[in-house]
Amino acid sequence: MKSTLDQIEDISKNGYTLDFSNVFNHAFENYKKIALYAGLILLVFAIIAVFLGGGVFVALYGVEHFTEEYFKSLQNEQPAGRVLIIYTLVITFVAALLSPFTAGFLKMADCADKDKEFNVSTIFSYYNSRHFSPLFISTLLISLTGGVISVAFSYLGIPVIDAFITLIITFFTSLTIPLIIFGDLNAIDAIKSSAIVVSKQPLVIALLFIVSGLASTVGLIGCCIGVVFTIPITYSVKYAIYSAIFNINDEDSIDSIGQSDFE
Repeated sequence: MKSTLDQIEDISKNGYTLDFSNVFNHAFENYKKIALYAGLILLVFAIIAVFLGGGVFVALYGVEHFTEEYFKSLQNEQPAGRVLIIYTLVITFVAALLSPFTAGFLKMADCADKDKEFNVSTIFSYYNSRHFSPLFISTLLISLTGGVISVAFSYLGIPVIDAFITLIITFFTSLTIPLIIFGDLNAIDAIKSSAIVVSKQPLVIALLFIVSGLASTVGLIGCCIGVVFTIPITYSVKYAIYSAIFNINDEDSIDSIGQSDFE
């Protein structure tokens, strides 16, 4: 069987086909298997994040700032350059630290697709895995690139272009995480390979992400808490896209394919 990099080379030369209906049907069937479990996990960690975030805010600014007027002033206030840079670096680090958590949902989708057992530990399985380093490094590089662009365009006063470029970067690197955990690529190869793969079928992949994004917002209807149970469809769609393009092997069977992050 060809390695992931060999498959990427073939895709670069010859492209590939991707059927919207087949991929979305696969994703929806997979979503039904993980929706409840993944939604409950997201709900629990969303609650924890809110309490932690609120605690940090109170510790830094005091409880007296929890007023409607204060939050309105924050929306209208233009952050200072140093504050914006610090904020960008913090967000970048947090995103990198949470990347194995995101990868865990893709692993859950893989287990569901293969009718394997999964549980809470599945979500955290990549924190003590050999994949932690490339997951962290790749997300750090992508987030840092987007952050630098965001800061630059904020200084120039044209946030619309900033948002557009950041969206483009996110789109073309969207398969980086599955290429690491399923394709066993290192951080740099995964980023480059994601850009190659997405560029061959950008319209179909974009449409799949748009539809899954719209589907995930259905949870906002009636009771906003329902969104945590619809968000997992985005992970199922990403998994279905990857599995439609590549063969997904068990981790143990691809140990010989992997490369060091420092190669």
